[in-house]
Amino acid sequence: MRRRGWACSLLIAVAGAAVPVVALRAAQPVAPVAPAAPARPVTLPFTGELTQGGWLKGKLPAGVRSLSLDGTPVRVAPDGGWFVAFDRDAGSQAILRVSYSNGTLGEQRLTVAPRAWQIEHVNIARKPGGPSEAFMALRRPELERIAAARAMVTDAQGWRQRFTWPIRARISGRFGSQRIYRGEPGAYHSGLDLAPGGSGATFVAPADGVVILAAEKPFTLEGNLLMLDHGMGLNSAFLHCSEILVKQGQHVRQGQVIGRIGMTGRATGPHLHWSIKWNDARLDPLLFTGPMN
Repeated sequence: MRRRGWACSLLIAVAGAAVPVVALRAAQPVAPVAPAAPARPVTLPFTGELTQGGWLKGKLPAGVRSLSLDGTPVRVAPDGGWFVAFDRDAGSQAILRVSYSNGTLGEQRLTVAPRAWQIEHVNIARKPGGPSEAFMALRRPELERIAAARAMVTDAQGWRQRFTWPIRARISGRFGSQRIYRGEPGAYHSGLDLAPGGSGATFVAPADGVVILAAEKPFTLEGNLLMLDHGMGLNSAFLHCSEILVKQGQHVRQGQVIGRIGMTGRATGPHLHWSIKWNDARLDPLLFTGPMN
């Protein structure tokens, strides 16, 4: 056999036939991958409510290219403004991470304060079974419309504002309250209920926004549903309206009348259910307005 360097062809007999086999080449050395530089501690300026159901907003310093919360990218406005929030059941720790234009990383560890939610233990069993297929046939298209509305990106700037009350009325249901049925938790209350004592009272936009959903007919649970986008993934929903006074796509200003209170959908009396979400996190409206004076 004649040598041909490191690679050479051999012949072996398989069932009487000569089959070529290619010899392996010598492995080439692989350069080691440099470990990623660790993020250095930073302190970002912000204001807000660092607690479950709360929120933060601030402005990134010069030289920062991007921001994330617990590894999820956060939208940043052209002027560096940002907004993040924490779900009702958020854990006690969160991490804001920034990347700089020079490639370095920085992170700020946050301690999210727990809340003492209004929990009621009842000595009755939770109703067995889930919704019927007939109900879900009606419900699925509604859920799709709600999800599509929340996915809309608008130029709304209400996230920058201090929110006002949509109506000053008795608080008949608080965000986060929950019933425990013989040890089995039910769904918690996802918003704030405001009961003025009757139907027909008007309510206003708590902050600037764009109408992303204005129901033409009552939804099965929410009744006449109105939703506003406030920008940066933040939106409000107003349930059980007797009348919606704005149209989808319309820009509204803080304090503008947008609807009338009612009891459409699944409601036991006239009230306004106001809920706020940031992406998938459910938030406490009371932490946006402060106490009702």
